[in-house]
Amino acid sequence: MGYARGDTRVKNGTIHRKSQMAALALALILGSGTAQAQVAPPAADRPVPVTLRPAIDRPSTVFEGWGTALAWFAHVTGGWPEAERTRLADLFYGPQGLGWTIARYNIGGGNAADTPPYMKVGRAVPGFWRQPAGVTGKDWWRADDPAMWDWGQDANQRWWLDAITARVKQPIFEAFSNSPPWFMTVSGRVSGAEKGTDDNLRPGQESAFATYLVRVTDELQRRHHLTFRTLSPVNEPNTNYWFAANTQEGAHWSPARQAQMIDATAAALKATRLSTVIAAPDETASHLFVADWAAYPPVTRAAIGQLNVHSYGTVHQTAVRDIARASGIRLWMSENDTPLSGDPEDLTSMATPLAFAEHVVGDLKRLEPAAWVFWQAVEDLSTRKGEKGSNWGIVKADLMGAADQPHAIHVTGKYWAMAQFSRYIRPGDRLVPVDDMDTVGALSPDGRRLVLVHVNPGLSPRPLSVAVPGRWQRRMIVTDAVHKSVDIPGDIAPPQSVVTLVLTR
Repeated sequence: MGYARGDTRVKNGTIHRKSQMAALALALILGSGTAQAQVAPPAADRPVPVTLRPAIDRPSTVFEGWGTALAWFAHVTGGWPEAERTRLADLFYGPQGLGWTIARYNIGGGNAADTPPYMKVGRAVPGFWRQPAGVTGKDWWRADDPAMWDWGQDANQRWWLDAITARVKQPIFEAFSNSPPWFMTVSGRVSGAEKGTDDNLRPGQESAFATYLVRVTDELQRRHHLTFRTLSPVNEPNTNYWFAANTQEGAHWSPARQAQMIDATAAALKATRLSTVIAAPDETASHLFVADWAAYPPVTRAAIGQLNVHSYGTVHQTAVRDIARASGIRLWMSENDTPLSGDPEDLTSMATPLAFAEHVVGDLKRLEPAAWVFWQAVEDLSTRKGEKGSNWGIVKADLMGAADQPHAIHVTGKYWAMAQFSRYIRPGDRLVPVDDMDTVGALSPDGRRLVLVHVNPGLSPRPLSVAVPGRWQRRMIVTDAVHKSVDIPGDIAPPQSVVTLVLTR
């Protein structure tokens, strides 16, 4: 794929006018719609040379790509004016954007119609069930009754399915669930049980919930002419995050109940003859993933076609890697967003982009996953009512604004940090070990293109040399306080920058 790149040439410490004009044009296309003043780079200490030694003779995981979960931002932005939602889709999945190829579609559970609204913007993802008039209680739903399904639901998130299919030649779709529908829960709420440590699926409802998930997966495949390669029935299950008064969908699952749900989902997929396989357990942290896996019986492990782990907790990441290797099951890092803790909302600062890039490097080095999937690509502007806000998301917008009104779209520094990875480490590349802690590498299938992404979080410039045999041509792409994923000459990683080296032979 081709990508938009700046034409930056530096001479005597100044940027040529041609480069300034290109930067202005890029800002108008991808920025918030206005050209912003450049931020002065930090004062530099003495250079610290770094030699990178990629083990190109020992490539590991075949990488499948980058992407995002569609909940919850897609549930909002899919209903925006055509120009705005198209622009967002181009930013993430277009060939001139990030070039993402993966999307995780959230199958909503859905609260009862008479439940007073209590969830935050976008988080009340509707379910596909329909409650007949006059019925009460929780035992009325029948999967085999067409009158109890409503396939007109969730149009906004589903718009994104079509938008991605139109932009990506071979997209990979995963369906995932945060909670069962309200009538299958103990609390009657899709946000969790009364206590965050209690399971919220009613005992004996595993088969009904599995049928619900598989039927939705099957129906959306046919209606949108796509394939969900995987289905994840539980999300961050063995935690205390999900309780009835929470403001988003979620459900606690003990490891034993996880296993029951995985087994039931496997049976429902087999009965429907879908090619979709189970992804699990989508645990929030690696040490909890290890605990979940240790408790699964062999039959449950055998039912899993893809291992999913989030990286909000990174203890025992190599243990997760080893589980994937020993079991021969593909591993994804299926959810993360890492704003720097306590960093106030700032659309241009490098503090959070550097922390984010370091986290991506660490995940790829320790987990060696086949994919790295972002959480919420678009997040709400968070500085309302005098609050300092935070830097979740890589694009910011007013998600609370009326759907039919204009929405300013703010591309943050974290977007450009992601571009340093996703534009150059492409599907089919193989991850390669690199001896430097701040660097991750990938090799093209033919071995003729080597990509190294290096994070320099400090105040010293780092002259970078690469110890690989043979003759390679080299280019360097930089994101820092001044450059937004543009080519610059030389081999020096500026202070507080994310640098991509592309070597070809």
